[in-house]
Amino acid sequence: MEGWLTNASKCQKVSFLPDLNSSGSADDVFVIVDHIKDMPEAHPPLLETRRNMRYEDAVALWKELQRCGWTVTEAAW
Repeated sequence: MEGWLTNASKCQKVSFLPDLNSSGSADDVFVIVDHIKDMPEAHPPLLETRRNMRYEDAVALWKELQRCGWTVTEAAW
C-alpha cells in the first residue's frame, strides 16, 4: 500500500511506499519513507531524505504527522 502526506503550507510531502525487497514475513516488513520538497514551477520535486523503516515505525510516523496537521495528498511523481 502506498500513501502520501503534505504539510499545511503544501511545500513538503512525505511518501510511504512498501519496500519490495523486504522478506515479507511479519517481522521483516519495511516501508520506504521519502521526504520531498516541492520546487518552483518548471522544476521537479526534490528528494531530501529517504529512510527504510519497519512497518510499525512507519505507521507511527504517519499517525504523528497527521496529528501535527499533515493531510493525505496525491503523489508527487
